[in-house]
Amino acid sequence: MKKFAILALCGAMMFSLAACGKEEKKESTEATEEAVAITDSLEVLTTVWGTYGDEEKFAVAGGDYNNSVMDAPGKFDVTDAVTLDTMLGVPEDGAALIDDAASIMHMMNANTFTAGAYHMADAANQEDFCTKLKDNILNRQWMCGFPDTLIVVTIGDEYVVSAFGAADVIETFKTKLTTEYPMAEVMFEENLAQ
Repeated sequence: MKKFAILALCGAMMFSLAACGKEEKKESTEATEEAVAITDSLEVLTTVWGTYGDEEKFAVAGGDYNNSVMDAPGKFDVTDAVTLDTMLGVPEDGAALIDDAASIMHMMNANTFTAGAYHMADAANQEDFCTKLKDNILNRQWMCGFPDTLIVVTIGDEYVVSAFGAADVIETFKTKLTTEYPMAEVMFEENLAQ
């Protein structure tokens, strides 16, 4: 009888442990899904910029020429392929792959810090977009000095974030981005000042 009671108790404990494991896995999956539940590209940059303390912030502007925002990220018109290329380094054939964008850049020198966030029109094109973006920025003819570092980061399979500028500024941005979005994956990190 004691053996049966011990076996029954062990079985109940095993069942209880298995149930806890399933619950933890379910909670982990839900947290992952929440991390990727992003409204738009502007939200990504606004969230990251919001983590900067007063001592870390610098003069920035966001958006494009027609949608300029001071001291914050702003929406970027994805139908203006020329400006996407000029300001953010998105090549013309890459512009057709996105349906939403936002930007934030250093007000005094875009080569110190420029970041763009992009929503893919079709998630299947994310890797192709990342490669096109990286190659276009790497092959630029820079004026007013070279940025040190380029990063291209994916968040889930719908969003891409790029940033180029001074190495320490980009490292801070990358750390804050990957902290706020645990699903973020650095696809490319390149040294531009060679």
